[in-house]
Amino acid sequence: MRDRIELAAREILGARYCVALTGAGISIESGIPAFRGPGGLWEKIDPEIAHIDTFRRDPAQVWRLLIRGMQEVLRDARPNPAHVGLARLEAWGLLQGIITQNVDGLHQKGGSRAVVEFHGSFARQRCTACRRRIPTEALDLAHAALPPRCGCGGILRPDCVFFGEVIPPDALQRAHRMAAECNLMLVVGTSATVQPAAMVPLRAKEAGARVIEINPDPTPLTRQVSDLLIRGKAGAVIAALVDAVARLRQASTK
Repeated sequence: MRDRIELAAREILGARYCVALTGAGISIESGIPAFRGPGGLWEKIDPEIAHIDTFRRDPAQVWRLLIRGMQEVLRDARPNPAHVGLARLEAWGLLQGIITQNVDGLHQKGGSRAVVEFHGSFARQRCTACRRRIPTEALDLAHAALPPRCGCGGILRPDCVFFGEVIPPDALQRAHRMAAECNLMLVVGTSATVQPAAMVPLRAKEAGARVIEINPDPTPLTRQVSDLLIRGKAGAVIAALVDAVARLRQASTK
């Protein structure tokens, strides 16, 4: 793995425009379970609970069975070395942006600034009436009546995408533009098999970008899109990758 990390570090240093695409795998080490796969949330809760029609029909039920529990998990979650490492690459001017499928806000907590939240964020609540946005942490969900309401009386909902809703056009356009412009994409903690996020690495590849995949196991991307697979947990791999970049940067200044 050391040789692959060294190669990836050199590619990052030589890239003109580097972008990262991240998924649930990058946040598992922060204690946030994935939605899909063994042990995922959808093994415990019917995914239909996360459909916008269910929320419209019975918002109190969705808040009780899904949203309040997720907020408790997110409230205690902290960025792990993968989030912090990507933020360091951005601070060094080597990573131009992150496209994340996650709704946990951990990239921003880890120090990243150029983040496209493909599916929105649980860190904010949006009023279904006046559209006002407020930080979720400002709500006392342990004692509030469900569903919680805005000062205008409208029902609050997470500012993220439910099943049955479309990706925010601005996030979609920004993600596709970044994918088309980059010449190196890091794919971290996702197999990118769920549309439309699955199109992001494909678009980068079609535009001539190199794709470096960081995942514990091979994925459909490995066989079809990725130029390099570094197998391992996101935190350990990104930390080692950032250390390698730092070492190479220091050596170049001597």
